[in-house]
Amino acid sequence: MEIAFHGAAQTVTGSKHLITLKSGKKILLDCGLFQGMGEDTEAMNEHFGFSPAELTYLVLSHAHIDHCGLIPRLVAQGFKGPIFCTAPTMDLARILLMDSAKIQEQDAEYSNKHRMRKGLPLIKPLYTDDDAIEAMRQFKIVDYNTDFEIDADISLLFTDAGHIVGSAAVHLAIKENGKITRITFSGDVGGYEDMLLKSPQPFPQADYILLESTYGDSLHAELESTEEQLLEIIRHTCIQKNGKLIIPAFSVGRTQEILYAINALELKGVLPYIRYYVDSPLSAKATQVLKDHELEFNADVKKVLKLDDDVFHFKGLKFIQTTEESKALNDDPRPCVIISASGMAEAGRVKHHIKNTIGNSKNTILMVGYCEPRSLGGRLIAGNKVVSIFAEDYNVNADIRSIKSMSAHGDYADLLRFVSCQDPAKVKILFLVHGEYEVQQRFKQRLLEKGFPVVHIPARHQMKELE
Repeated sequence: MEIAFHGAAQTVTGSKHLITLKSGKKILLDCGLFQGMGEDTEAMNEHFGFSPAELTYLVLSHAHIDHCGLIPRLVAQGFKGPIFCTAPTMDLARILLMDSAKIQEQDAEYSNKHRMRKGLPLIKPLYTDDDAIEAMRQFKIVDYNTDFEIDADISLLFTDAGHIVGSAAVHLAIKENGKITRITFSGDVGGYEDMLLKSPQPFPQADYILLESTYGDSLHAELESTEEQLLEIIRHTCIQKNGKLIIPAFSVGRTQEILYAINALELKGVLPYIRYYVDSPLSAKATQVLKDHELEFNADVKKVLKLDDDVFHFKGLKFIQTTEESKALNDDPRPCVIISASGMAEAGRVKHHIKNTIGNSKNTILMVGYCEPRSLGGRLIAGNKVVSIFAEDYNVNADIRSIKSMSAHGDYADLLRFVSCQDPAKVKILFLVHGEYEVQQRFKQRLLEKGFPVVHIPARHQMKELE
């Protein structure tokens, strides 16, 4: 058999890894959208590097859009097979893909207005609502910690990856020529001290491992400092400077962690009484999905639930729904906290909020997760003094802050702990995916020092024969 890496190869988004058996069966691991790749993003999302109609199965690790966001396009271009995932992943994917389809259609409509004026050919969206609805019909639920026989030659096991609700590490046992080959794909690995979720689980011995490496050269700050940092930033921005605090946050995972942390500050009696907004209809739906899957929460959250039946709600919080309400926030001069998608500040309502606050020094933009370096969030983190937003340049006068401890991705210590259940000598090749190349090179050295004999960093579309 062979494996090819068609996304999240020497970069962080667009997760897609294709296993091809000698029998002709093809198993795709994830089908994610590329994000924040500058001018290359559109072309990278249009072309898979393989024929969707030739795929036999798709296994989805979790519902973040950089792992599932191209599934409707895959189906529209001919993929007819089952899509295996956990129950929470299916629930999240349903709302995320419908939201993404709406964005694709709106972006195409916006572009076509300009293209018509210039006499350029019109473009089609990557996919539509109908494509997303059709894709959801192919989803099949597989429970955690259950050996599931996909067919006579392929079995699947999901273990909890601790990244977001429903996230799973994927373990395949593939029979070929009378021999069983075991392949593990980590998906995205959470931290072992996650604010909301259980820790990643150990997993059976693998012959080959595909391991994410987003923070392969970083150690996050102690989790206990998150609430303190958040409180300090809220007080400094909204009380001392009378400004607005804008927090770009992924709708799934990060938004709920922020709400949980702010709720904890209220329970302690130290939360400033100001206006708090979640300006993302998708975030409201995702928060409800988490509430529907309380069994995914860790022991600490379950203790809080005995005292507070809604750990994501507190005094002063309002979920914004309509575009009109969102626009009104920009005209309201009063201090407030606005949590809004997207996490990389590349799209969505948060981009408008940043545009309207970035030029005023009394405001703060707080980054709480990974940002692709070319994204708007990445450029702000890098310290750029001028950034382009909607094709216009803006001076960065607002404070730019970050809380790295809130990342849903484990740091290098977490990743090393994740693979510590393995006998390194028995792992023929460990492939590093979902990371920037320079980071992967440094993480590779740590893995070699831990005894993994071969660590490979594949390039996009690179194919590797497996023994």
